[in-house]
Amino acid sequence: MLLIEYISSMKVKTSVTLSEKIVEELDGMTDEGSNRSQMIERAVAEFIERERRQLRDVRDLEILNRSADDLNEEVDDILSYQVIP
Repeated sequence: MLLIEYISSMKVKTSVTLSEKIVEELDGMTDEGSNRSQMIERAVAEFIERERRQLRDVRDLEILNRSADDLNEEVDDILSYQVIP
C-alpha cells in the first residue's frame, strides 16, 4: 500500500500518549495548514513503508542465499569430476 493510500483512507480516531518534548518538537515542525495528526500519520505511514521494504529485502536475501548455496554445491560437484593431468 502506498503512502498516499494511508493518508487518504478513512480515518479512525485513536489516542496516543507522547512526551512533552516530542509534542514541542512536532509543533515546531508542523507546516502552516497542517496539524499534529497529519504529521504523525505521515510519520507512521513512512515507518510502515520502511519496515515493509526491510522485511522484503530480508526475504529477498534469504532467497538469494538459498540459490547461492545450490549453485555452489553444483559447482563443487562439477569440479569433482575434473582430473588434473
